[in-house]
Amino acid sequence: MTPRHPQDPADAACAAPAPRTGHRPGLRLLDLAITKAAARAAGPGGIRFTERQLYYETCRVLSPASALLTRVPRTTSPPLRLPTFTRALEARGRQTVAGLLPPVPAAPTALPRPPAAPGSGEPDLYAYGLPRVLVCQDLSIARMLLANHVHLEAACLVLAAADALPLAPRLRTALERAEGATVHVLHDASPQGIGLPARIRAALGPVPGVRISSIGLVPRHAAALRLPTGRGPAPAAPRGAWPPALRPQEAGWLARGHFAQVAAVPAPRLVRTVLRLTRGARPPRNSLWSDLRGLRTTGFLTWPT
Repeated sequence: MTPRHPQDPADAACAAPAPRTGHRPGLRLLDLAITKAAARAAGPGGIRFTERQLYYETCRVLSPASALLTRVPRTTSPPLRLPTFTRALEARGRQTVAGLLPPVPAAPTALPRPPAAPGSGEPDLYAYGLPRVLVCQDLSIARMLLANHVHLEAACLVLAAADALPLAPRLRTALERAEGATVHVLHDASPQGIGLPARIRAALGPVPGVRISSIGLVPRHAAALRLPTGRGPAPAAPRGAWPPALRPQEAGWLARGHFAQVAAVPAPRLVRTVLRLTRGARPPRNSLWSDLRGLRTTGFLTWPT
C-alpha cells in the first residue's frame, strides 16, 4: 500500500520493502488473511477502516504469536511486505472488502466543514465556543474518525494537521470563547509526530485558557501495544529539545530512525481510545445512595427533576 500523500518520512520508509524473512505467503493465504483482518478491523460495531489499518491488521493475522506475549512490551517489524499486500488487495478487489474506506484522492479536498448558518458567511459552529478539537497528523485517520462519527459522539471538531495549520482566526476565537478549551493532537511515534503539538502551540499563539494535549503515539505506547514498527533513515536532530515527558531511551529510539504509526493501532481500539480521551470524564451514574443524598437537598416532597 504505497502512501499517496506522504506527510512524514516514516510513510516513505513504510512503503519500502520490509526485510525478507524466508517465508512468502501465497496469494490464497493472503486473501484469507485479508478477509479475517477486515472482520477484526470492523469489530462488532461495524467500524470503517483505512487501507493502512487493514495492512497492519493483516500483519497481525499472519503473526498470531505476537499476540500471545501481550505482557512483554516490545515492537516488531511487519512480517508482510507492503507491495505484496497491495498486489494481493488489488487482485482481490478493494470493493470486495466490507468496511474499507476509499483511498484519499490524488488531490485531497479539505475535511467536511460545518454548514453555514442562513444569512451568514461564517459556519454556524464557529459562532459558539469550541471546548474540544482533535487534530490528526494523518489525513486518512482524520477521515476514518469522521466516517465512524467520532466527532458526533465526542462533540469534538476533527481536523487534519494539513487543514488545521495555519490555524484560522475564527477557530482561534472559538477556542478562546469556550474558556478552557483543549486541542487534542493524535500523531505518530516519529520525530515529526512528536513535534506536532509544539507546532500547533506555536501556531495558536498566546490564547489564554487553551490547552494543547498530546494523546499519542509515543514510543512507549508502541512498545506496550506491541505495534508493528518500521525503520527509515536517521532523522535530523530536532530544532528544539524533545518534549519533557519523552524518556531518554525513547528519544534514542526515534533518533535511530524507528517509527510507529497511529494506523498500526487496531481500529476498534483506536476509536474507543480517542472517544475516551476526548470526551473526558463521564458524569457519575445514578445509584440508590446518590438518590438518597439528593433527597436531603431537594426536600422529601419536592417534585422530582
